[in-house]
Amino acid sequence: MAASLAAVEGVVLVLLAVLEAVEISTDRLGFGASTAFFFGAYGVLLVVAAISLWRGAAWSRGPVLITQLILLGLAWSLREEVAVALALAAVGGVALAGMLHPASIAALGGARDAGAEGDPGDEADAGQASGSSD
Repeated sequence: MAASLAAVEGVVLVLLAVLEAVEISTDRLGFGASTAFFFGAYGVLLVVAAISLWRGAAWSRGPVLITQLILLGLAWSLREEVAVALALAAVGGVALAGMLHPASIAALGGARDAGAEGDPGDEADAGQASGSSD
């Protein structure tokens, strides 16, 4: 669910970038171009992170989580526009709940088994367990 919401958010950002680029006027060329670039780049990053999150890549958790926190802050900022604020808060809250659910954390490698391969503490624990003492 969180990956789907993040993908939709990324597509919306890319669409906003296109709309901003189309509406750039000569008196605000720098501002319009930088805004369009930022929205486009962040939207693409969010879509890539959403796809990676769906595939189980642990790195993608960070960009998606920070985006939801920004969304909650934006909802608070727009609290006078109740419908918009509630929609933003609902999307951000649902995505955060999905990302922070224990099953999601475990699926993304946040909870390691005691005997997991690649755990840096395994070699030290193995030496102590074998009874080697000097």
